[in-house]
Amino acid sequence: MKRLRWILIGLLVVLALTGAGFVVWAETPLGPMPEALAALESNDEVTVQTDPWLLFVPTAKTPTVGLIFYPGGRVDPRSYAPAARAIASQGYLVVIPPVPLNLAVFAPDIAADVIAANPAIKHWFVGGHSLGGAMAARFAYNNPETVDGLVLWASYPASPSDFSQRPDFPVLSVYGTQDMGLEGIEASRVLLSSTTDWVVIEGGNHAQCGWYGPQPGDGAASITRQAQQAQMIEATVAFLSAH
Repeated sequence: MKRLRWILIGLLVVLALTGAGFVVWAETPLGPMPEALAALESNDEVTVQTDPWLLFVPTAKTPTVGLIFYPGGRVDPRSYAPAARAIASQGYLVVIPPVPLNLAVFAPDIAADVIAANPAIKHWFVGGHSLGGAMAARFAYNNPETVDGLVLWASYPASPSDFSQRPDFPVLSVYGTQDMGLEGIEASRVLLSSTTDWVVIEGGNHAQCGWYGPQPGDGAASITRQAQQAQMIEATVAFLSAH
């Protein structure tokens, strides 16, 4: 019995250390780069709020269409500020909600809180990068009466969220040819609606979907971050305006 007790104590210690290591890992996210921090400042085109979520509000008109963007796994949400600002400047409310431990899997339904807090918005789109996109897809699939469309940046839905059964549901999938998850993105075509808009960025990679620097295991981009971002933003704005 004494030996068993020490074995159990040892297992508890290992579990505690593993859990602590996971928290430390998750709470040290990638980014943001200086360009992302600069995009958090309000100007004549976009007003930026940082609490409780990152809100980018156009100043030229009152928005009626909103995009809730889930950050990628273990990426600081501020890393998507430049893109959010650019999209907002075209007349859309853009919201980037921080998530527990920087992993959207721990808050897949956070979009519901954002929607409830912004009743003036009549049409909502959800989207995200990488893991964030997968969680946005889950929310969109479970809330078709609330969500008007899905925006995926270098991302794809998990198998329970099968949009092929909803051929008219608007989806945009944008990714680069050098993306670290290219195989999974291509394989996800069977899970997306037949009307999905596919935008492939030649030379783009995974990390350049945001402003957080390089990412381990990613492919080497052959275009600049600015060039990739411009194409992703253009595709997203065109998708929002079309639906």
